[in-house]
Amino acid sequence: MPEEELFKTEEEVPRTEIAKSLRDAADQIESGDVRLVSDRKEQTVALPDRPRFEVELERLTDSETGEQRYELEYEIRWTK
Repeated sequence: MPEEELFKTEEEVPRTEIAKSLRDAADQIESGDVRLVSDRKEQTVALPDRPRFEVELERLTDSETGEQRYELEYEIRWTK
């Protein structure tokens, strides 16, 4: 099945701003409707009552430099 990216944003921001965004997202998730907004795009999606929730922490190492970075991901999935 082909992927279609409907919305994506990525930027470096202060940790306090990330926490605020996650609190706002939690309120929207609880209500069942999530509105995603960036400078260029807006997307709204309705969540089902029981979606799948995944939390993942990874440590990745750059094969050329040996530099390590971490990724903490919160993912909500469902089928239509």
